Amino acid sequence: MTSPLRLIASLATASCLAAAPVIAQDADVFELDLNGALDTAEGGCRLTYVATNLSDQEFERTAFQVGVFDADGAVTRLLVLEFGALVAGKTKILQFDLAGSPCATISRIVVNDVAACTLVGGATSELCLKGLVATSRTAIQFGI
Repeated sequence: MTSPLRLIASLATASCLAAAPVIAQDADVFELDLNGALDTAEGGCRLTYVATNLSDQEFERTAFQVGVFDADGAVTRLLVLEFGALVAGKTKILQFDLAGSPCATISRIVVNDVAACTLVGGATSELCLKGLVATSRTAIQFGI
């Protein structure tokens, strides 16, 4: 005879295992995290981004147009950040230097558009914007 606790534990384990494939199928996410912002010796700001492709799509080229805002909320630059190729399930770390802009003068960065979201083979994907999750671990706000 099975104890009630063992039966509950077995049912809980079975329900977790049954839910696992559903969670994996919902992983069409492209994460961009502004992970660091450090002033450079030349008076600029070095931005460190962590890009994570949580989908099963293989990207030949990824790039995002971003707007950079000053402390007063005015857009000071529109630029394209090239992230290059991203393998499915892979995390990539990239750094970009903004010359002439100390980090303290940047209040936020907004993803304005996708400049490139090309799959291996040449097809275009909508995942780079539709599945984009933007976060920041810095004092600079980062989002869509």
